[in-house]
Parts: sequence; structure tokens; C-alpha cells
Amino acid sequence: MITPVILCGGSGTRLWPVSRKAFPKQFSPLLGAESLFQTTLRRLSGPLFGAPILMTGADFRFLATDQARTLGLADATTLIEPCPRNTAPAVLTAALHLAGRDGAEALMLVAPSDHVLGDRQAFGEALAAGAEAARAGRLVTFGITPDRAETGYGYLALESAPEAGRATPLTGFVEKPEAARAAEMLAAGTFLWNAGIFLFRAGDIIAAFEAHAPDLVAPCRAALDTATPDLDFLRLGGAAWDTLPDISVDYAVMEKAETLSVVPYAGGWSDLGAWDALWALGEKDADGVVATGPAAALGCRNTLLRAEDPDQALVGLGLDGIVAVAMRDAVLVADMGASQKVKEVVTALRRADAPQADAVPRHHRPWGWYETLCLGARFQVKRIMVKPGGVLSLQSHHHRSEHWVVVEGTAKVTLGEEARLLTENQSIYIPLGAVHRMENPGKLDMYLIEVQTGSYLGEDDIVRYEDIYARASDD
Repeated sequence: MITPVILCGGSGTRLWPVSRKAFPKQFSPLLGAESLFQTTLRRLSGPLFGAPILMTGADFRFLATDQARTLGLADATTLIEPCPRNTAPAVLTAALHLAGRDGAEALMLVAPSDHVLGDRQAFGEALAAGAEAARAGRLVTFGITPDRAETGYGYLALESAPEAGRATPLTGFVEKPEAARAAEMLAAGTFLWNAGIFLFRAGDIIAAFEAHAPDLVAPCRAALDTATPDLDFLRLGGAAWDTLPDISVDYAVMEKAETLSVVPYAGGWSDLGAWDALWALGEKDADGVVATGPAAALGCRNTLLRAEDPDQALVGLGLDGIVAVAMRDAVLVADMGASQKVKEVVTALRRADAPQADAVPRHHRPWGWYETLCLGARFQVKRIMVKPGGVLSLQSHHHRSEHWVVVEGTAKVTLGEEARLLTENQSIYIPLGAVHRMENPGKLDMYLIEVQTGSYLGEDDIVRYEDIYARASDD
């Protein structure tokens, strides 16, 4: 059995405004009904695989486990990283956890959660070849057969031309090259794109860290030894984790190890690193237009139009080589050739303290989600969805009162010592300072309109008395 280790704690910005710090691209349905994270979980499930290990941050713990449970993967192990430290600490900690649980011989497949692989059968064949090499003590990485002189990816240098279904010794790593060098490597036929997917025995990668990055081993062990259970999660010890450097597994180990092999994969791959990559994978019309959501193109060519809000109407007129992405709170219009520079937009928005840089209109919580419909100086109107079985914390507020109107489904409301059921078009008033709770006892999603009034309407004006999700007051 191979244990997938899914790295799902990143917060990329090159697909802004859809991907933001509060809701990164791996959890978004960019290429269909399921998120990239869910597609990765499906790819790495079945008779060859054990239950996955999810490496993520505290902000995404409920989101990751909820999307995994939607696929029937309720037995995933979730390790919570106290803060981002790149891939090396995550990989080493997962290996230490797996070795302690299943032994040093246990195979682990490390994979990003936001990549697209087009041919599952071809990946399975590459995986079989990689597993054979890993069981022989090799550290295996998977390389993508290049189809163009790409300057946006790192490359893997091989001893000889790669053969399908066979592990080949790896001689080195090449950073993102200039165009001329990329063309030379493509013509040579002995270079592959670095996909950042790895396969090895837990004991072998631990030994590699001990040899090439020994300063990471003790803090990772300490973070694991001091980890504390939190519901279905395991929170790694923060004091030890904070001492770790921000370093990738490539820099820490792979570029120094001598037992490296690479297995080629030629079945179609993308890291969806920018909007032009999403356009390349999208279903195009005769003019090369990819339109998603309520979007329409008139006289456009080679253009991506994406409308995220069903109530929007995004229309492109006479566009050529343009990306236009519309959300309720932000719109991006960019030249397709400038897609790699979108992160500069986020930097500028952060400098201007614009909330759109990192926050999203819809805020996901373990019980469901909420979004602000209207906000004034002393009032706020929210739409709230509570999933079946979802329970908000027992709480009170110092600065605001609330009025709740159920618009769909059934709500069970606790106010003081009294609990009552509210159905569609029924309402209740929550006075300032009153202890209250809302939950969904039904089998369908419950929707509610909340009107807040008061001198302060921030989310941190919550005093929690009970919470089934064990959250802090500011979580």
C-alpha cells in the first residue's frame, strides 16, 4: 500500500481573484464540479493506496476534511502546521509520522493538491515503476515530458533519454531557464519538467534529511512529539515548528541526495500556475474562447471569460488574448501574456490595505458559510448557510443585536434557556448580550438572513461558551 501525503496548506496568488489567502485555488472548483484538492484525492485513492495524510494549516483544516468526507474519505489523517514552512518540514514530519505508525518500509507518495494530471492510467503506470524503484531504496521524483520550451517550470536533468514505465537516474535540477536554454533542453531530450511529486520509503527520506538537512530533524520530531489532538486533527507543536526554516524539499534534500531516480509521465499535466494555463485546459469554442459561468463573448478570440457569481452577466466584446475574471467583490482584466504577473496585483492591493487582496466574499466555516450582502456604519446584512447537522457555537455579543429570518429549511434556535424550531419565513430577535445558538437539525441545507445592528460588527465580537468544533474566539 502507498500512503498519499497531500500538501494542501498553500495560498497561491497567481489565480487571483478566485484564489486568495482565505480560500486558495486547491479548494476551488476550477475545472468542474469538484475542487482540485478533491480531484487529487480521487486520483490517489483505490486498492493501491492507504488512507491519505493531509498536511495543511489551521485555517483550512475543516475545509480540507469536509471536502475529503464528501468523497467518502473520512479516515484521512490531518496534520496541522502551526505556520507555513514550505515543503521540506511538511514532508519530513509526514515521514516521521508514517514511520512511527507503519514502519520505516512504508511507501509514501508526496503530491501537491492543486495539479492536474490528464491520464490516470499513464500515471498509474508511472507510479508502478516508481514504487519498484522506491522499494529498492531510491528517492523517486516524477518528471513531465515537455511539449514546449517552457520558462516557467524547473527541469530535471537525466543521464539519458527517459523511457516510459522505467525509473532513470537523475543527475541534477535546473532552475527556471531563460528561453534559449529552455529550447536547448527541449531539443536535447534528456530533460523533464519538475512536477514536485515524490515517492519513497519513509525511512529512506528520513535518512536523507539526517544526511543533508540534519538541522530540520530535531525540530520536526519535537513538533510531532508535542502534537496535541484536536477533534479529528493533530496539531503539531508550535514552539518547535516556529524554529524551522522556510525551505523546499528540493533545496533541503533532493538536490543533494545521490539515490535519486526520475520516472517520466507524458499523460498531460499542469500546475495551473496562472490563468493562461486554465485557458489552455478549458473547453474552447471555434474562436478559442473559454467561457465559464454567466459569461458571453462577442467577436472575441483566444480569450478567457469567467464569471463566478450566478447573478452576474460578464460580456466580452472584441477581445483578443484577454483574461477577464469577475467575482462579486473584485474583477481582473489582464493580457493573457501577463498572467504570470497577477501576483503583483495582490502585492499592490495588500499595500493599499484592500480586503480583496486576501479575503473572500463567502466565508467558510465548519458548519457552513456566510456572506455579507450589505454593510453600513451601524448595520450589516448577512446570508448564512448551515449544513445538515451544523451547529454554531453557544455565544453572545457585547456590541450588537441580531434579527434572524429563516428563508429555507429549519433552524433550531437556543435563546437563553429556551430552544425552539423556526421554519421558512419565521424569525427571532437576539438582544445584545443574550446567550444564543443556531443549528440545523434537518437533512437539507438551511438558509437564513441575519440583520446585525450595533456600534461594532466585527467577527471578533464573539464570546464562546460551547463549541463542538473546539474553536477559539477568533477562529
